[in-house]
Amino acid sequence: MSNAGDFVKSPSDMSLVLNTPFTIMKTLKASNLKPVNYYDEHTLNSLYNPIHQPENKGDFKKLNVVFLIIESLGKEHVGALNKDVFNGTYKGYTPFIDSLVANSFTSSYTYANGRKSIDALPSIISGIPSIREPFVLSKYSGNRTTSIAKLLGDEGYETAFFHGAPNGSMGFSAYTNLAGIKNYFGKNEYNNDADFDGIWGIWDEPFMQYMAKTINTFKQPFFAAFFSVSSHHPFKVPEKYIGKFPKGPLPVQEPMGYTDMSIRKFFATASKMPWYKNTLFVLVADHATVSYLPEYQTLAGNFSIPILFYYPGGDLKGKTDKLIEQTDIMPTVLNYLNYNKPYFAFGFDALSNKKGNFVVNNNDGSFSFFKGDYLLIYDGLKSTALFNLKTDRLNKNNLVDKESAIKADMEKYLKAFIQQYNNRMIKDQLTVGK
Repeated sequence: MSNAGDFVKSPSDMSLVLNTPFTIMKTLKASNLKPVNYYDEHTLNSLYNPIHQPENKGDFKKLNVVFLIIESLGKEHVGALNKDVFNGTYKGYTPFIDSLVANSFTSSYTYANGRKSIDALPSIISGIPSIREPFVLSKYSGNRTTSIAKLLGDEGYETAFFHGAPNGSMGFSAYTNLAGIKNYFGKNEYNNDADFDGIWGIWDEPFMQYMAKTINTFKQPFFAAFFSVSSHHPFKVPEKYIGKFPKGPLPVQEPMGYTDMSIRKFFATASKMPWYKNTLFVLVADHATVSYLPEYQTLAGNFSIPILFYYPGGDLKGKTDKLIEQTDIMPTVLNYLNYNKPYFAFGFDALSNKKGNFVVNNNDGSFSFFKGDYLLIYDGLKSTALFNLKTDRLNKNNLVDKESAIKADMEKYLKAFIQQYNNRMIKDQLTVGK
């Protein structure tokens, strides 16, 4: 049903495009969220409130913003984020991303909100995670939402999305239209099938060069997001690059080396352009994938991805132990720019000194809830597992019956999230003032 978003200007108009029998069939087995009332409104908002208020830190900095969303880039593949693996000898498969890590702001604990590509865009661009089913496929996809693109567009930013797949693939064009992104550049706009991989889309290397040159025509400031395609099953690389990248124990690692090279060449081209040093880049994966290292064959490892904030014109560098998830990207960037209006997002500002932030994933109805040093597994009725992420990296020592105070504290915040999420979805309250 979300494909109706291709043809409307507002989510509220999607029902005018859809036909009734189709909609009934698609929603017969849909997951309906249930209203919950764990807390009164005052207590709820004191625990967790997705309405972000400006902190008046100074004038709005109109930096360009570029999101690079990389297909299947699990944190496992990035050597610089795994310096303690194999007694410090692990190299990974992304030498250029390694060099970005050293010059970026990131965390030791960075997570995706979902397990599929379709989960990623609402999390990253709108600050809305998928719970139980992808947000864009749910009955709530017609809710009124905002996004970092829409907010920056209202401030005069040109906005664009780049995805080398055939236009309409995975419903991205519909989502980006509803998210307020004005320009879409896909396989149609690239218009050269000589660079088509035969399955998913245009190879990353030529498409990223096309993106750099297209961005160079934009008036500053601008917001642009890119979603890669090459590091995907059946895990091929262009013929001229066969044998050029380490294969590794996982099939995805050879094309990951190719995509890493494509990113390096993109930055080499972009760094010569006048907008480069005035641009905040965010590099993030859409989701993690199959794993080889035991550290990533865990509940936490299943969601571990890199999230890097890179600003070549400033000093945004360093590594924290603060938890960061995809839904944190929108508030982190907006607050770094000193955006001065209230807005809605389920995430947190990763650069804030405030504590109390958390990470939440939902896999087949079970919640993975990260807060502080701990991971709580909650099946919707009760907590079934609790792990200390710092002392038990392989998630083998279940503390759920031993750490009752920690479990109770985590359940308190998880229930606040569930109440905000469910009730706001049901009541269509995903924007400020709604």
